[in-house]
Amino acid sequence: MSQKDTQIESLEPASVFGEFPELSEEELRRRRELTFSRFRLVWDHRGLLLRVFVWSLLICGLGVLLIPNRYEAVERLMPPDSESGGLGAAALSALSGHGGTGIGAIAGDLLGMKNSGALFIGILQSRTVQDRLIDSFQLQKVYGDRKLEDTRQDLAKRTSLGEDRKSGIISIGVTDHDPKRAAEMARAYVSELDRLVSEVSTSSARRERIFLEERLRAVKGELDTAAQKFSEFASKNTAIDIPAQGKAMVEAAATLQGQLIAAESELSGLEAIYTDQNVRVRSLRARVGELRAQLGKLGGEADPSAATIAAKKDPSSYPTIRELPVLGVTYANLFRQTKIEETVYELLTQQYELAKVQEAKEIPSVKVLDAAIVPTKKSFPPRLLLAALGTALAVAGAIVWLFTRRYWDAMDPQDPGKRFAIEVVQNLRDDSRRLAPAMAAVSHLMFWRKSKEEAATPPEAAKTSDPATKKTFTRAAGQGAE
Repeated sequence: MSQKDTQIESLEPASVFGEFPELSEEELRRRRELTFSRFRLVWDHRGLLLRVFVWSLLICGLGVLLIPNRYEAVERLMPPDSESGGLGAAALSALSGHGGTGIGAIAGDLLGMKNSGALFIGILQSRTVQDRLIDSFQLQKVYGDRKLEDTRQDLAKRTSLGEDRKSGIISIGVTDHDPKRAAEMARAYVSELDRLVSEVSTSSARRERIFLEERLRAVKGELDTAAQKFSEFASKNTAIDIPAQGKAMVEAAATLQGQLIAAESELSGLEAIYTDQNVRVRSLRARVGELRAQLGKLGGEADPSAATIAAKKDPSSYPTIRELPVLGVTYANLFRQTKIEETVYELLTQQYELAKVQEAKEIPSVKVLDAAIVPTKKSFPPRLLLAALGTALAVAGAIVWLFTRRYWDAMDPQDPGKRFAIEVVQNLRDDSRRLAPAMAAVSHLMFWRKSKEEAATPPEAAKTSDPATKKTFTRAAGQGAE
């Protein structure tokens, strides 16, 4: 056995385990006397402690009664649908189903996937939502704040947002002195959330829908322009349907040509028998001339007669067979352009409707589980607890003051620490008396500036100012004057 082991074994248990040595009877007696002397001090001043207890109980009771009640309205939302997240959300859902919600949450954090619940809470904490609620409920006037930033901070303090990691349920709690306003603000949070989620969605379906909206607007303008040009061309040239019109005019020209041949043959036979002054010859000759004129009108002769020129000037006349090929080219181009624009517009309309449906699927839906109702039970303050705590602190402070006073009286008057403390207290008292006029002057100056600002403020704005500020300046000025 080594020398070191021998030394360790030779040590007593008290030195090894660090036990305190036993106290002597005199030391124990001295400590017991000190303890009972403290109890006796408290017992001798039981009247004082009783008065402190009664007065502190009364003061704390009145104080807690002056604290206004606060009511909390809570609205709970169902967890957003995981279907809108695509393949990544499906993978997270599978991980959550096999290994619990913790694995799914860790996987989502590692993969960088968005958690819709955290996204909802982030939107609810945004400045946009806060400003909308401040404007809707005039919270700047309700909270008595002059600056909008202070109102946002007060609203954030009175709003509690949380998400249950296991169930994913989102809770929105609003605390206010008015229970009805608290419930309305909780419901307003959900309304603003639903509106913002729809407006600021960054899904691919939304981007596609916005692109299709712009294309539909452009194609609609092009379609209207093409249709207007086509209608003006058709109205100006009496070109209702060029292919049908060409077929009908060719058939009419062929009929007239056949009638003309038959009339000319009959006229040749009558001229061989009768003279030119014969009634039948003259009638048939007039018929032949009319058939030629009509045929020339349909065909559009190169050297038109006066009747043909007059017929062209007539707006109700149709284009001739000679004009149809020229008009057909322009007609076909305008008709083709109009049909193309119509087809593109129909296809874009179908895609636009599909994109709207897909966007509705991808946008996280806000589903209310428990709607906020007007609370009937206050959430703050716990008056009994506050009164008991204040009374206990007052009694404890009185006991500490008794011990401190006894210790102070027991100290030697020539003790350097006691003399230094007396000197510090005396110096502070002298300094406060010397600075009292300056503090009073500063208080009067601040009160004067405050009064000047209120006089320059319009009456409507003066109503929204905080009346507690004026009371503070007045109290400070009075104390300074004293």
